[in-house]
Amino acid sequence: MTATTLDTGTTDLLATLDSGVLTLTLNRPDARNAMSFPMNQALQEQLAAAEFNPAVRCVVLTGAGNGFCAGGDVKGMAARGDGTVGELTIDQAIHRQRANQRATAGKLFKMPKPTLAALPGAAAGAGLALALACDLRIMASNAFLTTAFARVGFPGDYGGSYFITQLVGAAKARELYFLSDRVAADEALRLGLTNWVCAPDELAAKTREIAARLAAGPTVAYRYMKENLNRAIAGDIDDCLDLEATHQIHCGQTEDHREATRAFVEKREPVFKGR
Repeated sequence: MTATTLDTGTTDLLATLDSGVLTLTLNRPDARNAMSFPMNQALQEQLAAAEFNPAVRCVVLTGAGNGFCAGGDVKGMAARGDGTVGELTIDQAIHRQRANQRATAGKLFKMPKPTLAALPGAAAGAGLALALACDLRIMASNAFLTTAFARVGFPGDYGGSYFITQLVGAAKARELYFLSDRVAADEALRLGLTNWVCAPDELAAKTREIAARLAAGPTVAYRYMKENLNRAIAGDIDDCLDLEATHQIHCGQTEDHREATRAFVEKREPVFKGR
């Protein structure tokens, strides 16, 4: 079967459908595939369509170039002086954030089809959350993970606190969030944050291999298998997503967050004042 290129409405997200595998590529390599508004909107639309498209039997999420996704566009936040609200009221911004999270990370986690994240490089912040929202992950050996939120004065979003707690336990999750250290691929494998690690030049082939197996699998059984596994996890993903959205928007108004975005652009350590 010949691969079909889908129109996403933006160059920030590429989409192809080949033999039941929908590959969604975050495509801002010059910005380490940091999330943009067009990318986020297109990702929502593609995932919503994929859920009900019988031709899609597996979804692969990956990043262009040498990275997976750096999360939010911190430079853009610094330029605006506000990472979350813009022209919206606080309540409007919280509602938008909740809707965006449910339609992206929430959809990857809950859609009744297998989802696979392929990480050619760093996954940070919301980018890490998107990777963890997928059912399975495969990393290049030179890739790394980091929550990153503490470095920019944010509490975390896109379900990352939910996913990472389920995967590594409460104590390790707190360590990874509070300290925001990098987790190398081999350590991610040991912790259970990824399922496979391979050489960078083998990532594409390994991804195709796993995705093809998933696409050829029993789709009805997968649907109910995934629901069973999700229900077996304590807690509710929507509650976590909504709480994260509220806290994220509020922290976006803090002096600490604005200082962190300036420090990011100026390539220095932020000085937090607890305000």
